[in-house]
Amino acid sequence: MTHFTGFSQAGLNFLQDVWINNSRTWFKEHREIYDNELIKPFRLLVKQLSEVMLEIDGQFETRPAIGKTISRIHRDTRFSKDKTLYRSRLWLTFKRPSNDWKAAPAYFFEISPDGYRYGLGYYCASKQTMDIFRGEILNDTSKFLKVIRCVKKPFVLVGDCYKRPLVKDQDPRIATWYNRKNLAVMVTEDQVEDVLDADIANKLAKGFKQLLPLYDYLMDIEMIKNIANL
Repeated sequence: MTHFTGFSQAGLNFLQDVWINNSRTWFKEHREIYDNELIKPFRLLVKQLSEVMLEIDGQFETRPAIGKTISRIHRDTRFSKDKTLYRSRLWLTFKRPSNDWKAAPAYFFEISPDGYRYGLGYYCASKQTMDIFRGEILNDTSKFLKVIRCVKKPFVLVGDCYKRPLVKDQDPRIATWYNRKNLAVMVTEDQVEDVLDADIANKLAKGFKQLLPLYDYLMDIEMIKNIANL
């Protein structure tokens, strides 16, 4: 297989089974399924999407490798109360290489046994990032409202909010963004069979391009943050 043709039911079954049989022995015995039915199609999907993603940002990391664009299935349990060894979900990301990538915007696509999701956002935006984000909204509200026109179906805004509004009586169109502690715009689907079809690649490419105005806006915030930290 040299072209992405979709994921397989065997791969989805593996993710379900690894959640139930979360042991090194079981994983070793089923490693071939993981490599062939999950990692191989993920690599092919990254390769297929790379041209589109480099048009969005020429500095994206696009190497189809675990730890670069593809997530690790092994969990780091050193500092966690949850000692589960393996994840039951896998994902890819397109982002610029960075030591602090969790606080920078990234495109993502994730599959699990019961569904998939994709979109754009932060894994864990820093307080500084969100403070700059809010400042930019207030600095040029009309520009921001124009940018977020791209956030339409099938995408929805998600992320934890402050319990109390940071600004009273704020325009609801602004407030729903302004009061976030973290944010992402995302599609969540429970029709997991979609990932068995090669057309999922076209769906991702179309959705990621739709969000380009927001990505550019968030990268402007990164530039402001980087200058402030010099």
